[in-house]
Amino acid sequence: MLSLEIFGFEALWSPYFLLTLILVTVAFFLLTIKYRYLFEGNKPITKKQGAIFILAMILLYTIKGSPLDILAHLMFYVHMIQMAFLVLMVPPLFIVGVPEWVWQKIIRFGFFPSIFKLFTNPLIALIVFNVFFSFYHIPIIFDRVMQNMWLHAGYSILLFVLALFMWWPLINQLPEHQTLNGLKKVAYLFGGGILLTPACALIIFSDTPLYATYSDPHVWGKMMSLCVGADNFKNLNLSGPGLFSSMSVLHDQQLGGVLMKIIQEIVYGYMLGHVFFEWYKKDQAESEKEMNQSFNPSIIK
Repeated sequence: MLSLEIFGFEALWSPYFLLTLILVTVAFFLLTIKYRYLFEGNKPITKKQGAIFILAMILLYTIKGSPLDILAHLMFYVHMIQMAFLVLMVPPLFIVGVPEWVWQKIIRFGFFPSIFKLFTNPLIALIVFNVFFSFYHIPIIFDRVMQNMWLHAGYSILLFVLALFMWWPLINQLPEHQTLNGLKKVAYLFGGGILLTPACALIIFSDTPLYATYSDPHVWGKMMSLCVGADNFKNLNLSGPGLFSSMSVLHDQQLGGVLMKIIQEIVYGYMLGHVFFEWYKKDQAESEKEMNQSFNPSIIK
């Protein structure tokens, strides 16, 4: 099997993307630490928030800027791992890592409040994200998107933004945006798992390769020329992704569907545990409060 080194440093490590993320991270900490006094209602960023934001940026670079991105163009199962992290792990980290007062400024900017309120409505957020995620994995749409650099970038950004909207009702910390609690959060998570299942099932149980991007050398070559540069790819004289993996296209595809579902179950399972723990603590606090009131002599007439 061939080594990824043949694609060159720039294609493997995306230095310009890395520089962009570093600049965004520096700007974020300047805004939330040095220049936060410029904004009314600001509060100091916590160490936990700072660490989570950095973790989100590291994960974002890992899945979209490191050699993992090249691997995602060679093997479908790596692409599905990439997508799982992009929509199931990075968005909630961003929501938690960005301080509440910064989110309030973003949400209240210009005409954004009405759009944000609409697309973070729990029912709309859940349906819209899963519809666009499922559409993305329809073969004719997937192959078209993967062969156009701008469509690919645009659809990836769209899915990321819709994932932010989808996660927002579950984990945001703004009191005025607490639209779900208790059983509603549990139902929301179960609904998300059910809506994601058809796309995974289509991929897992298909008995033929669905995506020309990974099965047709001509289509794959067009995608790779966009990824690593047309001249660079032409000089490599590669015939297909099979040169980098011994796995069949069908097994690669099925593994991708299985891994997406497994990662989704792990993330949703963790969130479900978090919801139950949060619910239990709140119930205990309310019970203790009622007990203290019932035994408080000052309220006994």
